[in-house]
Amino acid sequence: MSLKIVVIGGVATGPKAAARARRLLPDAQITIIEQDSWFSYGSCGLPLYLGGLVPELAGLTKTSAGIVRDANYFLQEKDVVIRGRTKAVSIDREKKEVLLEVVDGGKDIVAYDYLVLATGSRPVKLLVPGNDLPGIYNMHHPEDAAKLQKQMRQKIEDIVIVGGGLIGLELVDALHGRKRNITVVEKEKQLLSGLFDPEMASLVKRHLERHKVKVICGQSLTGFSGHEKLEQVLTEKCTLPAEAAVVAVGVRPMVDLAEDAGLYLGPTGAIAVDSQLRTSDTSIFAGGDCIENTHIVTGKPTYVPLASTANKHGRVIGSNIAGMGETFPGVLGTTVLKALDLNIGRAGLTETEALKEGYEVVTALISGHDTAHYYPLSADAIIKLVVNKEEGTLIGAQVLGTGEVIKRLDVLAAAITFKANVEQISGLDLGYAPAFASPIDTAIHAANVLSNKLNGLAVGMSPGEFADKLLSFGDYMVLDVRQEEETTDTPVDDQRVKTIPLGQLRTRIDELPADREILTLCQLGTRSYEAAVILQAHGFNKVKFVEGGLLAVNYGG
Repeated sequence: MSLKIVVIGGVATGPKAAARARRLLPDAQITIIEQDSWFSYGSCGLPLYLGGLVPELAGLTKTSAGIVRDANYFLQEKDVVIRGRTKAVSIDREKKEVLLEVVDGGKDIVAYDYLVLATGSRPVKLLVPGNDLPGIYNMHHPEDAAKLQKQMRQKIEDIVIVGGGLIGLELVDALHGRKRNITVVEKEKQLLSGLFDPEMASLVKRHLERHKVKVICGQSLTGFSGHEKLEQVLTEKCTLPAEAAVVAVGVRPMVDLAEDAGLYLGPTGAIAVDSQLRTSDTSIFAGGDCIENTHIVTGKPTYVPLASTANKHGRVIGSNIAGMGETFPGVLGTTVLKALDLNIGRAGLTETEALKEGYEVVTALISGHDTAHYYPLSADAIIKLVVNKEEGTLIGAQVLGTGEVIKRLDVLAAAITFKANVEQISGLDLGYAPAFASPIDTAIHAANVLSNKLNGLAVGMSPGEFADKLLSFGDYMVLDVRQEEETTDTPVDDQRVKTIPLGQLRTRIDELPADREILTLCQLGTRSYEAAVILQAHGFNKVKFVEGGLLAVNYGG
């Protein structure tokens, strides 16, 4: 008798698990149960559809060959039956049966030898007054994007995005236009809370504001108002005009079916699975947004719902149903996005997260270029690294810039995964040509700065610390070692600033007070480090260099 495999969920993990199982088990009976009429679509492409980069929603359901992944496609190409508009109501684990309910009416029972739960997640809805007014959207399903796109064709001007996380900023990128006023409301004190450290997030905020996006942080949403349709979004401190609002404040795992069946949930509230993605019932696997993962750095359970992870889950599940014994190694929470030409990403732990986990860390923040600086298409790149001081291993990376920084993040994510130390990263044999990188790649440059700090060659100050320092009344000097034309173009307006170009520093060193704290500054941080080393060699012992330079202090300025 052929093996019966039932998959509940037809978006990412489910179809991938079914396809992998079919390749390994050609005689199995494989059925996907999906309560919706949309199958195997790329939900991450919804902002691209809103931004006009994907002409039609159906494009998100097509293969790379242009074939629509509908029920007929799965039957003909995968020999997998999809039962759409059918809801899994309950699981009888003893009988190995799933009770089904067809959306249009009628019930059925399907038996399984192995069951796959790929039930996904649901968007968090804010229980505030007016949340049912027309013009308020989530962005979790193709129909959400279709409805917002229809309203946008009416030439609306004021749009409020509630939530300054991954989805919120992707929507900024998609909806931004010359005749649209975009406002982002975030209850935390920074954008990308939990994804970026504050000084990196502040650079993202400044970039959005320079593109005329209004950003409000540290204010909670209190309600929506309007006469028969949305007209205003209300926060704790202000009232914002809005013809449309998108609520993007996160998702929660859909675990009702699993919980009712008595399967274990983990501390994150998602389904607990082992390294082979089995639940507490060895006949039931689970993957995607409904499960928790193990964090590769901390070894602790974490909930990071991402499409890339969900697809990997599907492959592992399909393999293990066929008895291959594959394991899923866990996640780093690697997240990337684009917002108004700014490429943004993180992997591993932020400094904030690492400190909460009890790590003693050393960090480095550098500014540079994604190619050789003389290459005509060269663009900015800013990288922050977080190292476990005790072991010297990289445990976190954050990147942003208009240049190609995601390539660097991928390298650093691999380094974190394999517990590479700073010296190993510095020695990586990365590709170089002027159109692709500088001779010492920015990722390696960041590792070199960390090595210098770990070896005590110089003391750094983060851009955020420097910005705060300028607002204080301390007795210190800022030594600006840029060229005269640079200081004219982007001056630092503070009476404590003294300008001595780096090439003149050795001959003019007597102009500096040896008993005062000196903060060395340049555009990218490289010359300020050189200046700090020179001063230390001449007996100055209160010197710090500003990491990342003015570019990181005032990104895009």
